[in-house]
Amino acid sequence: MRKGKLNFFGCILSLLAIVFVTYGQESEPIVLPENSKYKEPVSKVWFNTYGNIRIGKRFFWDAQTHFRFEETENTPFIGQIAQVYNRHAIGYIYDKKTNFSLGGVVRVNFNTDEESTDRNVVPEWRIWHQYQFAMPLYSAMLYHRIRIEHRWTQGFAENSEYIFRNRWRYMFRAKIPLNDTKLKPKTYYISPEAELIMQSGKAVVASPMEDLRLTTTLGYIATPRLTFAAGLMYSQGQDRVFAGDYKQGWTLRFHMYFSPDFRRIKNKLPEIHMTD
Repeated sequence: MRKGKLNFFGCILSLLAIVFVTYGQESEPIVLPENSKYKEPVSKVWFNTYGNIRIGKRFFWDAQTHFRFEETENTPFIGQIAQVYNRHAIGYIYDKKTNFSLGGVVRVNFNTDEESTDRNVVPEWRIWHQYQFAMPLYSAMLYHRIRIEHRWTQGFAENSEYIFRNRWRYMFRAKIPLNDTKLKPKTYYISPEAELIMQSGKAVVASPMEDLRLTTTLGYIATPRLTFAAGLMYSQGQDRVFAGDYKQGWTLRFHMYFSPDFRRIKNKLPEIHMTD
């Protein structure tokens, strides 16, 4: 039985490898360097808001806004504004521990290259769908999140064409209460998190691993509808064009989670585990 399972997972991994290679092929061969190279880490600061707004018995509005800063030569540490996200979706609550979302993203990218003479701002467009599953473990809550994004990106050069890519994201997160046995108001919690982001498309030839993110967050549940958190993330991933180069980053992340519910009391469902 165990051998059969290993063979099954081996087949799955082989199929995934074929998919990424097939999607990433181009007519001209890519010459890779003999050794990979890690770039110097870049510091970033992210300010994020996450809203789960109930709009029906089973439906909610997932409203997210992110402000992301990145260091530059002349503005170290916090740096300059690099991206502004507007991510929205309509979510469906399947049960207390499972929900799905489908929506769109408008990301505004700012050119942080201080020596560049290209455009300063370009938009990026995405369609995304997400599948989140929560499972209790003693006093903690574990989350599995699968997010798939279809994105259209454009360079800062004038009249540059849009390129299309898919992103395949899996995240595992735990929320562990520190001063209580339950995740409830007035509780502090720690949240370790790991997310792997893969990419595919014609423009992705030898760089399928876009990002690996490892984060530890400390949070505080102020009320049933409001939570604050802050954490530190280390990330690394391949440069899309120069696949032998790996980018690195250290990111301070600050979050606010809010979940208003304007429905009448008789229409409300019991509490569900769908925050963040």
